[in-house]
Amino acid sequence: MSQKVEELQNIGNTIAKRLNHIGVYTEDDLRAIGPVEAHRKIRDAYPGARLPLCYYLFSFEGALQGKRWDGIGDKRKEELKELLG
Repeated sequence: MSQKVEELQNIGNTIAKRLNHIGVYTEDDLRAIGPVEAHRKIRDAYPGARLPLCYYLFSFEGALQGKRWDGIGDKRKEELKELLG
């Protein structure tokens, strides 16, 4: 059984609520859409909200890798930023 997003590393209450708001409730849900699309959907759902990449995009990637967001590596961070556009 997949973990709830609020149980994943890097995911606090606010981020978990925002993920739930876009229909992401579990690790499998997050894995299915990926960190970039999750960031885009949250950005669209919360226009004007400040969404630091380290707390959202990188945290999602880290959660899926089982690592802290700052441990995912600079190369992967650059790839994610490029994919986000």
